[in-house]
Amino acid sequence: MAGVAAGRRRAMGLRALLLFALCAAGARGLYFHIGETEKRCFIEEIPDETMVIGNYRTQMWDKQKEVFLPSTPGLGMHVEVKDPEGKVVLSRQYGSEGRFTFTSHTPGDHQICLHSNSTRMTLFAGGRLYREERFRLTSESTNQRVLWWSIAQTVILILTGIWQMRHLKSFFEAKKLV
Repeated sequence: MAGVAAGRRRAMGLRALLLFALCAAGARGLYFHIGETEKRCFIEEIPDETMVIGNYRTQMWDKQKEVFLPSTPGLGMHVEVKDPEGKVVLSRQYGSEGRFTFTSHTPGDHQICLHSNSTRMTLFAGGRLYREERFRLTSESTNQRVLWWSIAQTVILILTGIWQMRHLKSFFEAKKLV
């Protein structure tokens, strides 16, 4: 393999991660970051009539929490493979996790390019899901507090009623009206 491309975390908010394993002659793997508009290519020497299987997973990077978010719907990647003569062997959009295969019909250096199919809308969807989850947790917490506040108010109201009845009863007994 020509090398393993490794990107650095950049201060761009959410980033896409591509985890890619290419199985041709042996088990190999790549792990790299790729931006919204970036394209990563690498060259792999593949023998004639060899079936190549690639497993991959894309995830969004949350800059604030510094963790990878679960797969976002709509996030995926585009794979393009060219043979040594420059002919396109494979060019296809894929989902956020899965496998792609192709067969090399020409021995030599094949160029395999990967890039995220994300757009601002996909990045927004990833951020939106994160915000929706935070909002849901805040709402559940608020609802629980409101429930306990209501229970406390009801208990105080009942205790106040009992106190008033005992106080009035003792008042009327003192006035000898009962």
